[in-house]
Amino acid sequence: MGESGPIRVVVAKPGLDGHDRGIKLIARALRDAGMEVIYTGLHQTPEQIVATAIQEDADAIGLSILSGAHNTLFSRVLELLREQDAGDITVFGGGIIPEDDIPPLKEQGVAEIFTPGAPTGEVVEWVRSHVRAGL
Repeated sequence: MGESGPIRVVVAKPGLDGHDRGIKLIARALRDAGMEVIYTGLHQTPEQIVATAIQEDADAIGLSILSGAHNTLFSRVLELLREQDAGDITVFGGGIIPEDDIPPLKEQGVAEIFTPGAPTGEVVEWVRSHVRAGL
């Protein structure tokens, strides 16, 4: 995890989602706020996302999921990060995620979930205040 310079965030669309307008808006907002953003594109596996985050020395991973597979995909990303001794990479996400699923995701280690309509400024401020907060 990088400790100097701009915050580095990998943003990804895991699974079979074909809609990426929201993640592109978040990526642009984070970039405009001075962060380095790596967008992995559509249809990424958890393995690809984690490999990219480690290779890019990312501070955080932002996942966007609309397909309903959030429980499986978030869990797998967190598991792979722990297996590869990269559990210090902050994982946050957004998309179509039912309110009842948010507490269990946070218990597993997802730092924050943003639901549809969350202002991009709110996401940017959350990343600024929570990523690298332990340094």
